[in-house]
Amino acid sequence: MQAKRIIPCLDVDDGRVVKGIKFKGIQDAGDPVELARRYNDDGADELTFLDIGASYKSRATLLDVVRQVAEEVFIPLCVGGGIRAVDDMREAMNAGADKVSVCTSALKNPRLLSEMARAYGSQCVVLSIDAARTGTDKNGKPVWTAFSHGGRTDTGIDAIQWAIQAVELGTGEILLNSIDADGTGAGYDLELTAAILDAVPVPVIASGGAGDLDQIASVLLSTGTAVADGAGNAAPGADAALVASLLHFGKTTIREIKKHAESKGVCVRW
Repeated sequence: MQAKRIIPCLDVDDGRVVKGIKFKGIQDAGDPVELARRYNDDGADELTFLDIGASYKSRATLLDVVRQVAEEVFIPLCVGGGIRAVDDMREAMNAGADKVSVCTSALKNPRLLSEMARAYGSQCVVLSIDAARTGTDKNGKPVWTAFSHGGRTDTGIDAIQWAIQAVELGTGEILLNSIDADGTGAGYDLELTAAILDAVPVPVIASGGAGDLDQIASVLLSTGTAVADGAGNAAPGADAALVASLLHFGKTTIREIKKHAESKGVCVRW
C-alpha cells in the first residue's frame, strides 16, 4: 500500500500565513518560515504555499518566503497563486519549489497545463480545483462547479469534467479544495473527493474542512468506487490530506495526525 501524505497548507498574504472560513473571514496565523520549520521538524511530507493575493507584488513576497524555507527544510515544496505562464513557473522552481499549482490561469487558458508539463514534466504540474456544490443533475446526483479568482467566481465548468480534461492536458496531480467545507472543521467533502478519485488516474490531495483526527483518517481511507475496477472495489481514498487550521492554531500536530491515521489502518510515512 502506498503511504499517504500529510501536507500543511500555508496561505500566504503580504508575507504572513492567514486562514479563513469558506475563503472568507481571513485572520493571521503566523510567520510562514517559522511554521514551515516547525512542520518540517514534526514530520510533514510536503509543504504547500498558496499566494492568496496573487498579484505580482504578493507573488514576489511569497517567492522570498519559499527561498528562505528551501534553505532550511528538505521536503517537497509546492507553490501556487499568481502563476500565469511558464515563466512564472520557472521563477517558482528557481526559488526552490518542486512543483507548481495553478487554478484560475488554467481555467482561462487550459493549454497552460500542457506548456508547463512540456517544460518541467507532469510531476511538477498540480491543478488546484476550487469546487462548490451548485445543484443536482437530472438523476439527483450532486453537481460541483469549478470556481476561479480565489473562490469568488463560478465558472460554470463541471469540476469533474475539468479534472479529466486537465489530466489529459498534462496535469500530474489534483489539489481538490472544497469551498463548502473550507475552514468549517466539519470534515472533508468525501462525496466530492470520491467523485474526483473515480474520474482521474493521478494522485488527489483532499483539502478543506479538517476538524479532527478522525476526519483526516476518513478522507485517506476508502471514499469511493474505483471505476476502472470491474469488481467495483472501493477506491483507496485520497492520496494526501491538506491540513491548515488544525495545525496553525495548535489543535494538533503532524505526528498526532499520523499516529491516529495509522491506528485506523492508513499507511503513513515516518
